[in-house]
Amino acid sequence: MKIGVNIDHIASLRQIRNGTEPEPVLAALVCESSGADSIVAHLREDRRHIKETDLYLLRQAVKTKLNLEMSIASDIVEIACQLQPDQATLVPEKRREVTTEGGMDVAADPKRIKEAVERLARNGIPVSLFIDPDKKQITAAGKIGVKMIELHTGRFAEAKNTNSRNKYLKELINATRFAKSKSFQVFAGHGLNYNNVSEIAGIKGIEELNIGYSIVCRAAIVGLDAAVRQMKALIN
Repeated sequence: MKIGVNIDHIASLRQIRNGTEPEPVLAALVCESSGADSIVAHLREDRRHIKETDLYLLRQAVKTKLNLEMSIASDIVEIACQLQPDQATLVPEKRREVTTEGGMDVAADPKRIKEAVERLARNGIPVSLFIDPDKKQITAAGKIGVKMIELHTGRFAEAKNTNSRNKYLKELINATRFAKSKSFQVFAGHGLNYNNVSEIAGIKGIEELNIGYSIVCRAAIVGLDAAVRQMKALIN
């Protein structure tokens, strides 16, 4: 199984003092050398962490895969078309949220999402949709022509007891099975950490896990190289 490392919170640390370090590009290079299969960065509309400058430096430096998380706002889509990431992952975005709170509601807003998908596709950028593990959303994703989805693992990760945890794990297993029957590539992420990742990594059909916050937190204690290697060992 592959691992994509999200470096947003490296930039968050930098922004605490509006300084120049830690550098997201340097972090990306360390992650790649430590076994990361892709680098994930989210250009938010409010630019709270990753900036355009970071993205263009990352585009030059990343040798694995650069996965740009992004909203469907027209100016963000334009930046993506100019940047040419190896993959774009469309996510919902709210200005006041601390982190992404759920998957895109593709079923409720297929027209606008399809317009963004088609514009990115015309520029040669493969698109994944970050969605909840729900058959309705998976079906809607198929109708707008995407071939990749990332399942939101937040409900599983935040479960307060064993019954809830098992319920949401089964939900992810069933969603993955359904998505594979529809010929999707399936990725997963959100809230995964060193204590819960093994269960998700064990789901047959998921090809890649995207993890950021937990790795950056562990890196503050053991270093980024060790944090990435430890996570990669857990998922494999």
